[in-house]
Amino acid sequence: MEKQHEMPKSYDHSTVEDRLYAHWESSGYFGATPNSNKPPYCIVMPPPNITGQLHMGHALDETLQDVLIRYKRMSGYETLWLPGTDHASIATEVKIVEQMAKEGVTKEDIGREGFLKRAWDWRNTYGTQIVSQLRKLGASCDWSRERFTMDDGCSKAVKQVFIQLYEQGLIYRGNRIVNWCTDCQTAISDAEVEFEEQDSNLWHVRYDAPDKSYSIVCATTRPETILGDTGIAVNPNDDRYKHLVGKTVIIPVIGREIPIVADEYVEIEFGTGAVKITPSHDPNDFEVGLRTNLPQMCVFTPDGFVNELGGKYKGLSTKECRKVFVADLDSFGVLVKTEPYKHNVGTCYRCKTTIEPLVSKQWFIDIKPLAKSAIEAVEKGEVKFVPERYEKTYFNWMNNIRDWCISRQLWWGHRIPAWHCDACHEITVSADTPTKCKHCNSESIHQDPDVLDTWFSSGMWPFSTLGWPEKTAELEYFYPTNTLVTGYDIIFFWIARMVMFGYHVMGEKPFDTVYVHGIVRDEMGRKMSKSLGNGIDPLEIIKKYGADSLRFSLITGNSAGNDMRYYEEKVNAASNFCNKVYNATRFVLMNLNESGVEKINL
Repeated sequence: MEKQHEMPKSYDHSTVEDRLYAHWESSGYFGATPNSNKPPYCIVMPPPNITGQLHMGHALDETLQDVLIRYKRMSGYETLWLPGTDHASIATEVKIVEQMAKEGVTKEDIGREGFLKRAWDWRNTYGTQIVSQLRKLGASCDWSRERFTMDDGCSKAVKQVFIQLYEQGLIYRGNRIVNWCTDCQTAISDAEVEFEEQDSNLWHVRYDAPDKSYSIVCATTRPETILGDTGIAVNPNDDRYKHLVGKTVIIPVIGREIPIVADEYVEIEFGTGAVKITPSHDPNDFEVGLRTNLPQMCVFTPDGFVNELGGKYKGLSTKECRKVFVADLDSFGVLVKTEPYKHNVGTCYRCKTTIEPLVSKQWFIDIKPLAKSAIEAVEKGEVKFVPERYEKTYFNWMNNIRDWCISRQLWWGHRIPAWHCDACHEITVSADTPTKCKHCNSESIHQDPDVLDTWFSSGMWPFSTLGWPEKTAELEYFYPTNTLVTGYDIIFFWIARMVMFGYHVMGEKPFDTVYVHGIVRDEMGRKMSKSLGNGIDPLEIIKKYGADSLRFSLITGNSAGNDMRYYEEKVNAASNFCNKVYNATRFVLMNLNESGVEKINL
């Protein structure tokens, strides 16, 4: 042992933190074992994406979890902080495709198997990188139990839940309106759409009767979708239009005849009281179309261009088509007026491309039966939100939930365990690869090319990571888990889905408390982002001040659910506090008998 009088006068984190962490981990201090003599306490870590690098959001999230887990560990609980990473289908595939593009290679060049090999290589490189960064932060997880959303155990759980829901009639495949990203070229769920206010116009367009004896004016923010109009809707109680219901109008410029239908979706007082209906390119229009038997007409390609149904506009991008078509409307004398208009536009949460709603054949979950138990769980207090106000966010999403589109047009992810028969066109769903169609015994079958939404697998995280569908001792002892610590931005992405799957699959809650924290902003209160260039690298701060200083600065003055601002001055103050604790300890040790401190190793 170093003699007390030789202890440095100032605390140097660089000589202490890595060494002590390695000692703690190698000594098994973070390990957890089912133990009937102790009460269990379990936290499952929100799995960071394998695309990522540690950022301030991670630093705050992991620190709060570490505070809870260390407190419970010292309080006599058998504690399990279960770590892991997420395969992040869209984000990872985008990164790999970008990497390949620099080499002049495409997915199609190397094929699916070649691409998946690259993806696993990516995971082995970057998935381990973020784990080492979490260790640097000081996270006292049981690393011997580290999981990955695509490891063998989690993959088995994903297949079993898919098959279970399919056999219960809750998973189906059909043509429905989806949120389509023309850049990622995949469907995304409602929760993955971010809305931002954009400046645009409201174009008022006149639709004339075939004989010009009457006309209806409709306003739209997307005039290019007029190419796919299949009807005009009015409210059945609107006296202005009652006499026109059942009659037809001509789509301006295009010349196609469409019917006027009645539906209570149309608000009498809003705009002209008449709405153009494009079932293939608007979610509300899709529902109106189903109720009024209007045909669906998809006029855009998956990569955002007008298809052959767009006539002379074929080949134009949707943006180009808008400009050309508006000019044509004006030249035909049917553009009544154009007025500036601000409205919220849906964008892809990954690439920020404007979402193009379109009808597509996808896999869906009839989610309302699952949502019912999850709503009741929070109403009854079986699952509690801290702060309680975030229950409103949860309820608002859950009470208005739509069928969940779970298929993604990607190669990286859990491939859907369904095989299509080329002979009878039926579907065989199986955990194992079948050799023939179960309906007609034909051997001419092929697996569905799509993969499952990332949130489908991460929704099972609290029980798949504990060994389900096997009946493990860990599952028996630690499930349901206790506290889920996360940011408010993924309440419907992740929390809601874990609660739904927990009750539907396991028959009980996945955790009892959801501790919701805010986000870390810069000194000016702005969200940290690459575009603003205001991101702070926690690893650089740790290198300068130490992990303890950063962690202490993040939790001091932090209140549940509220955003906080990052100030380096606050980290410096925390570093000074660490030094004071060190000096107090140094003073005590210097005044103790050496025989009483033989086992102390600073």
